[in-house]
Order: sequence, then structure tokens, then C-alpha cells
Amino acid sequence: MPELPDVAVYVETLSAKVVGTRLERIQLRSSFVLRSVQPPLERFQGTVVTAVRRLGKRIVFECAAPDTAPALFLVMHLMIAGRLRWRAPGVKLGMGPKMVLAILEFPHGLLYFTEASTQKRASLTAVQGDEAMRALDRGGLEPLDATRDEFRQALARENHTLKRSLTDPRLFSGIGNAYSDEILHAAQLSPLKLSRSLSDEESARLFDATRRTLTTWIARLRERARGEIPDKVTAFHDEMAVHGKYKQPCPVCGTPVQHIVYASNECNYCARCQTGGRLLADRSMSRLLKDDWPRSIDEAI
Repeated sequence: MPELPDVAVYVETLSAKVVGTRLERIQLRSSFVLRSVQPPLERFQGTVVTAVRRLGKRIVFECAAPDTAPALFLVMHLMIAGRLRWRAPGVKLGMGPKMVLAILEFPHGLLYFTEASTQKRASLTAVQGDEAMRALDRGGLEPLDATRDEFRQALARENHTLKRSLTDPRLFSGIGNAYSDEILHAAQLSPLKLSRSLSDEESARLFDATRRTLTTWIARLRERARGEIPDKVTAFHDEMAVHGKYKQPCPVCGTPVQHIVYASNECNYCARCQTGGRLLADRSMSRLLKDDWPRSIDEAI
């Protein structure tokens, strides 16, 4: 799922493309993608895009209505497989029509909202007015705007594992599975450490690692985009330290990266750098192996 760095670059490149431009029409190609009935999409026809911004992991197009009514907002949530693709008029998309959820038509190009999945999780929501927009906000702290004190207070609001706290949209805005792995590795903290058990030094370390990781990846993705709306957005990158790197060497100490698999997600970490050499229990494998489950990275390698 595109997270804060990916969505930030989407917003930057989309802003350069469409802000100040007339949205001529919205073609809805999938009935599953639309999650609202009011205002109707026809209300957006002929409006001007005045801003593109991020709301958590969602992309918001703010449009000026032709009358004096409150502003209109078009909110896209890409979820796991949703993506945005820009094509100049007359240029083919280059993918099957069944993957297209919606098309936003502008005078100088088409913005395709696509989803490479049959599960249809991506969504498009039309709302009107600031109050309706606030209702969509999960309330999480913006990690790049927060002070150290605000960050520490958000962490202590509920006593969860650090992995869960960082990815909870009610606590922090825009951080998901991939970048939480990278943040925790950079901070040298266990993903299962409880948020209220952090010392002041550990909290400051996590704050610094969060800002450093997110800003570094925004810069990397911005450079790769080269001012264009990125066609290829993925949660897995060669430069990542632990996310998606199971059994590959940690770039800091060379120890094979470990993971915990749960539900449809996984948590990647380095036992040497983050847990003092202790292997975290995988619910499925540790129960299966019982006494044979290795307790330390030295037993496992």
C-alpha cells in the first residue's frame, strides 16, 4: 500500500499537473470504487482543481465549485493495488480496461485510477465542505510536522507494540507496514516493545528515525519520479534495510533479516540490531516447533 513518502510524491507531481486546471469529466468505470452518493460526480464537471493534498494515505483533490457552495473534494484511497497513471491525450494506457476504476479528464491529459487486483479495495469518495472532509480524518499526528513532545505523547496514548502504534492511523498519519519496519530498524528498537515502556532516550531515537526515514524516502522517490506522476509504486525497494528482506543480510551487521507473519502482513526486523539477538515468536511457526523454536539468532544461523 502506498504510504506517506509515496503519497507525498504523488501529491507533488499531481499538483504540478492539475492545480489551476479545469476537470472536464470523471468517467466511472467500476461501480465498486465509488463510496459516496452525495455530492454526485457530475458536480465536479467543469470545476477547477485548486489544491491536491494528502490525508493520511489518501489523496485529496480540492475543486472550486462554479457557484458559491462549499468546496468539493474528491478523495482517493489507493489501498494495496490502486495506482494513478497519467497519459497525454491520444496516448494508450497500455493495460487492460478491466483494471481501470475511473478516469479524470483534463484538457491536457487523462488521469487513470487503476487497480491490479480482483478484490477491489481502492476507493473514490466525493464530499462537499470542510466538515465532511474532517469526518474522513482518522486524527493521526503528522510525523513530519510533530515536535518530539507531541510524538512522545502520541506514542503513550495507548500501550501497544511499537509496530502497531506507528501504523495506527489514529496515532500517526501515513505510516504503514513497509516504512514502520524501516523506522524501527533505524531506531534499533524491537517492533514488539510496548510504546509506554520507552525511555526518553528511546522515544527521541524513534522520533529522529521516523523523520529521517520518511524524509530520505520522499527525496529518493521524488528524484526517481523526475517531476512525472510515478507509474511504478511499490512497497519493496533494493535500498530498504529490512522490509521485504527476509533471510537477506542486514546492511548494518550482516545478520539474516527475520520476520513475523501475522494475518496478511509481516513484520521484518534484525535480531542483532533491534532485539539484542532474541528471536521474536512467530505465532504459526513457534507453535508448530514448540521447544525446537530457536530463542536467539545464534541458534537459528
